[in-house]
Amino acid sequence: MRDRYEELRRRMVEEQIIRRGIRDKRVIDAMLKVPRHLFVPEDMREYAYDDSPLPIGRGQTISQPYIVALMTELLAIGPESKVLEIGTGSGYQTAILAEIAKEVYTVEIIEDLHRRAVELLRSLGYTNVYAKCDDGYFGWEEHAPYDGIMVTAAPRRIPEPLIEQLKIGGRMVIPVGDLYQDLILVKRTEKGTIQQAITGVRFVPMTGEAERMGAR
Repeated sequence: MRDRYEELRRRMVEEQIIRRGIRDKRVIDAMLKVPRHLFVPEDMREYAYDDSPLPIGRGQTISQPYIVALMTELLAIGPESKVLEIGTGSGYQTAILAEIAKEVYTVEIIEDLHRRAVELLRSLGYTNVYAKCDDGYFGWEEHAPYDGIMVTAAPRRIPEPLIEQLKIGGRMVIPVGDLYQDLILVKRTEKGTIQQAITGVRFVPMTGEAERMGAR
């Protein structure tokens, strides 16, 4: 069974990742290494390497493999990077980031997803991942600033706390919108931020007190 999953993973990377233009070798290597099937419910494992998102419970999803690779490549991180992830979810994107970055700080608002992801990441030997259960709208100020911030749930507007926690010269990749969402690349400069719309996406909405109250 292990060989079968390895073959499915290799095919996923070749057909869904490289063929669509992902070139960063660190991203490709991480996608080849991380066992995506372990991050989905057991009854969904035969679909783990398909070209689509999958449900992971509590109304949440594990993102389509290409979107995971695209967002990771856009973040442009390396082995000395400190990264903040908002929305741990299954922990799959966390693992991809942890394969590349020096430190990954990840925040999940749903307690059972947080607990399950932490247990799995620990069992896989990731010692550079630090996780907490909290409202990700406010980031994780204690460890800021970050070289990169990855957001895997869509707020209506980019949360100001996340911009403030991004290092000058750092990047944030975030889906923004309600029914229609754009994947936005944010670059922080000495003078402010530069924002670039990359592609249309569909993520679960960001929850938490700030979003419920319509924070802008």
